[in-house]
Amino acid sequence: MKWTDINDIAIELSEAHPDMDPMRINFVDLMNWVVALPGFTDDTKHCGEKVLEAIQQAWIDEVS
Repeated sequence: MKWTDINDIAIELSEAHPDMDPMRINFVDLMNWVVALPGFTDDTKHCGEKVLEAIQQAWIDEVS
């Protein structure tokens, strides 16, 4: 997975952290959790606030 795989990342995060409210996560933790996902191979240098916002929103949509 790469940073551009927003929906796949959101699905993986919802499965890995089912008790977490995605509206309450800070971006530092979110980035660390994404990097820790199995199969994630992208560089943290390619991550930015807009990417994290998109991931967070996709995660919110996934659990809604």
